Amino acid sequence: MRRSSERSVRGGFAIAFASVLTAACGQGDAPEAGGSANLAPTSPVVAAAAEAGEVIARAPAAASAAFVGRTRELVNPDASALVFLYYDLTGLTPPYDAWVERDSRVTLAQAIDRQARRGAVRAELEAAAGAVRGVGALRITMHANLSDYDPSYSEFTVRALAPSSVVEFSEFQQKISIRFGNGLAAQTWRVAAEDAQLIRDKIGHFGGVSLDVLLRITDVQPAPGGGTLTADVVEYELRSASTGQLIGRVVVTR
Repeated sequence: MRRSSERSVRGGFAIAFASVLTAACGQGDAPEAGGSANLAPTSPVVAAAAEAGEVIARAPAAASAAFVGRTRELVNPDASALVFLYYDLTGLTPPYDAWVERDSRVTLAQAIDRQARRGAVRAELEAAAGAVRGVGALRITMHANLSDYDPSYSEFTVRALAPSSVVEFSEFQQKISIRFGNGLAAQTWRVAAEDAQLIRDKIGHFGGVSLDVLLRITDVQPAPGGGTLTADVVEYELRSASTGQLIGRVVVTR
């Protein structure tokens, strides 16, 4: 689950918005723990007809009031998008001047062209920053491993969603981390014992799965050189990493 300048998300300014969209990006592995999530074959995790407002309404109630009005989704975010989102959430002003001066289109420009390049690069940065305003939800794709089935608790553990898991994006010499506020519940996938073997057969020996995850941002913590977004997992879809076969859809209940 790596795709940025430093991990699994590629740089650039490709930002996609809509009332509802599907996702891509990811990472993570962590130890087992308790929690609760429900198998929901009809969950609209990939339903194109759902509206963003409905998605936000299903998110855990712990979200700060400051984030309630942010109903837009950011889909398949690249690293630059997450950096701009971080600044928007904190209310801080991005250091545009420093970013402009480090941009290769400025540093490599002929002296006579440099001022015009500065203006063009700054306009591009400001436009990208404006594109993330109002975003309160993320859809990302993560590659993960499913634990062995625990018959004592009738559950699998999705380690990539554990409380200790971190998804990192790095751009503009800034590192933005995403942590899961309800990871204890999100990592636990409860499954009836009679269905467990069929699931293991689908995912194969190594338990590799692809997760399409809907996240609702609940908090932001500034730090030097970046910061951390806390997000609650609303729901996710699991597919076999090798075949793409649907394994299950899970709605996190708390």
